[in-house]
Amino acid sequence: MARRSRHRLLLLLLRYLVVALGYHKAFGFSAAKDQVVTAIEYQEALLTCKHTKNTIYSRLEWKKVGQSGVSLVYYQQSLRGDLKHRADMIDYNIRIKNVTRNDAGKYRCEVSAPREKGQNLEEDTVILEVLVAPAVPSCNIPSSALSGTVVELRCQDKEGNPAPEYLWFKDGTPLLENRKLGYHANSSYTVDSKSGTLQFNTVSKLDSGVYSCEAFNSIGRSRCSGKRMQVDNLNVSGIIAAVVGVAFVISVCGLGVCYAQRNGYFSKETSFQRCSSASKVTTVSENDFKHTKSFII
Repeated sequence: MARRSRHRLLLLLLRYLVVALGYHKAFGFSAAKDQVVTAIEYQEALLTCKHTKNTIYSRLEWKKVGQSGVSLVYYQQSLRGDLKHRADMIDYNIRIKNVTRNDAGKYRCEVSAPREKGQNLEEDTVILEVLVAPAVPSCNIPSSALSGTVVELRCQDKEGNPAPEYLWFKDGTPLLENRKLGYHANSSYTVDSKSGTLQFNTVSKLDSGVYSCEAFNSIGRSRCSGKRMQVDNLNVSGIIAAVVGVAFVISVCGLGVCYAQRNGYFSKETSFQRCSSASKVTTVSENDFKHTKSFII
């Protein structure tokens, strides 16, 4: 009895799974693993929709899934949007004739076919990656620098995909990351090919020259125009002479002021006040004398 009960229970479970799977197949969808299609900008790309062979479909749609939502690409047997004049349909697939970086993203094709107990929907997802060559990089190169200071040159490109690497040139000769194999052994510099920076730890007059930077990836390369950087030595003797000259001028001016004060060039008003006071004293003394004399008489 126990064996029969177990057997019946297993049969019921199998029937339930068969019904559930049939229901899912009739009204649900089957989706394959995401495809990744890589294309070079301004060339062709083929977005393939994988579906069940020999399926007579009643509806085919292509959609682009982005952060801002879902947009229709192929609907009611016609291409829509930007691809309307740049693509065509090959069976279930879309061939983009002139791919741009704006076409990159996630696409989804939906194929629905009639069945006995409903409608079967098949989905396939395609991720389009567009490879882009670097544009002319932005190069930040100082025109002048002082010997012995730290100087950094920067190079950057925001267009390339995959992200480009960078190569610096001095007078047309590449500066390698290993400075021992670089342009000259006496220079102390470091090159970061990922970030595009060229840094001189202690720049010297030997580092004067025309610098340029090249951005490159697997698709192409581009270089900025060269710019000259002039490195000058710090004129210590000139600075000392200038400081001594300024100190001498200040000293002469101070001595001149003291001399003028001693000789009364800055005390005319004081002398006038002294003379006025003396005349007042004299007048008072004479009046006092006259008054005293008359009083005695």
